[in-house]
Amino acid sequence: MIEVQDLTKSYGAVKAVDDVSFTVNKGEILGFLGPNGAGKTTTMRILTGYMPATSGTARVAGFDVFRDSMQVRRHIGYLPENPPVYPDMTVEAYLDFVARIKNVPAERRAVRIDDALRKTNLEDRRSELIKRLSRGYKQRVGIAQALVHDPDVIILDEPTVGLDPKQIIEVRNLIKGLAGNHTIILSTHILPEVSMTCDRVVIINKGKIAAVDTPQNLTSQLKGGQKIRIEVEAPERRLREVLAQIPGASRVEVEPGRTGERLEVTVEAAQGQDIRSDIAAKIVQNGWPLFELRGVSLSLEDIFLELTMDDATHAQPSS
Repeated sequence: MIEVQDLTKSYGAVKAVDDVSFTVNKGEILGFLGPNGAGKTTTMRILTGYMPATSGTARVAGFDVFRDSMQVRRHIGYLPENPPVYPDMTVEAYLDFVARIKNVPAERRAVRIDDALRKTNLEDRRSELIKRLSRGYKQRVGIAQALVHDPDVIILDEPTVGLDPKQIIEVRNLIKGLAGNHTIILSTHILPEVSMTCDRVVIINKGKIAAVDTPQNLTSQLKGGQKIRIEVEAPERRLREVLAQIPGASRVEVEPGRTGERLEVTVEAAQGQDIRSDIAAKIVQNGWPLFELRGVSLSLEDIFLELTMDDATHAQPSS
């Protein structure tokens, strides 16, 4: 549905987007994840025809973004970071206005408006002035305008920024409900949005693609050695010695526990080594009370930091 190949956008000597390539399958939700200034918004603007690329190609629904810009726009619904709403219009009047701009046939407008209102749970707000809506409902109106012409592709740029936790959950569920009927690109720097909403993730950093895969595959690929978390009551020095002697244990970190004399320990094992049973056996042999022993999965946040860990020491191009 979307094919991006060697896409580059330069501002003088600075490359905001640098040789980016990825694809999005029909009905898929793709998370476009990166720190602020990584090039996410610039890429979204190129895909929607808002700005030209310096080089490279992009196709949406089979149409070239640069040669067939008007055709591409008919197939795309776009929600910028700030919803493009008119506060003095009612929700329904605004959606009718957008439908006219997007050349929805007159005989189809009422049906398309009703469908957009239903999908965004705005049916009971259709007669309200937009300026009287909460931030969360204004965001819904922004998504509704992206839907009103029934596009194949929906591009959402930071759709939950500024929302409270309840509103975030509502918008997240709304986006998940659109998948299948629409292909969705969700641009964000908020990690839970990707892990809870998206089928695949593209991680971008300094304008370059750092990784493309499912969150689950990224976890397994970057996990490397296993981490085991232990809560135990034992003498710290002796515990370190015992755990360090276990074959395959590459690193032992010990911290004071939250209760009494308990210690919280993280043991790293070499890749391919599962030493949990060896750890348990050693602790039991020494007669130490064991309260917890579990493997620690690498979170999407760990992956993100692994791939973008030098952000703090490098200036970022503006997106």
